[in-house]
Amino acid sequence: MTLFLTSSPFVENAEGPILSNANGFIDRIREALPPFPRCLFVAADPERRDLCCQFGTDVVTAFSREGILFSAFQVLDSWNGAEAPALLENADFLVLAGGHVPTQNDFLRETGLAESLKGWEGVVMGISAGSMNCAEYVYVQPEEPGESAPDFPRWARGLGLTGVNILPHYQKVRNNILDGLRLFEDITYTDSFGNCFFALADGSYVYQDPERLLLFGEGYVLRDGILEPLTREGEVFDLSCL
Repeated sequence: MTLFLTSSPFVENAEGPILSNANGFIDRIREALPPFPRCLFVAADPERRDLCCQFGTDVVTAFSREGILFSAFQVLDSWNGAEAPALLENADFLVLAGGHVPTQNDFLRETGLAESLKGWEGVVMGISAGSMNCAEYVYVQPEEPGESAPDFPRWARGLGLTGVNILPHYQKVRNNILDGLRLFEDITYTDSFGNCFFALADGSYVYQDPERLLLFGEGYVLRDGILEPLTREGEVFDLSCL
């Protein structure tokens, strides 16, 4: 299995959905995918078919603009969640949408997708929350009002595809205030004691295959309350060294 854990793979503020080739992303995922891949797009909010279908359409459009054409495209949401094993069996490219991490995490558990992925040999692309939910143990960074409360569950079982916990959109959210607290300094720094998180700017991504675990582009490591830069735009870091 090959993983692309992205913060966002799209060009920001573009007119329409366009894949970014920052840090060689398009070239690398093109090489990993088979010709005319069969894509399964997994919702972040399984009840919002309208949002899911629009997001999925954007993915199809962005990839087709780069000449990566899907021979099949299926959406996995609450309407067909029970069919997840069969849908995955007929796909070789799994895309996990971005959105609210706990909402998608609950849906993934309901579908039993983690079990279905054992032995599957395709390509996975996570987008934001989708990347976070690929971890074995997902750090659920508080995002919405009320989630900074001490009793908000900060950890959840994920798909078990990687040991990497990413914090997406770092350039956008690093100064966010949630419930009167600084998202990073007052919340996430505290949660990092005994843990290791990788904060990624949009355009950066983690690449994982059976032999490599690499960070491409701007990224930071946060552990034991200390945030340190790992890489700048255009650089590559071997995460297996950590």
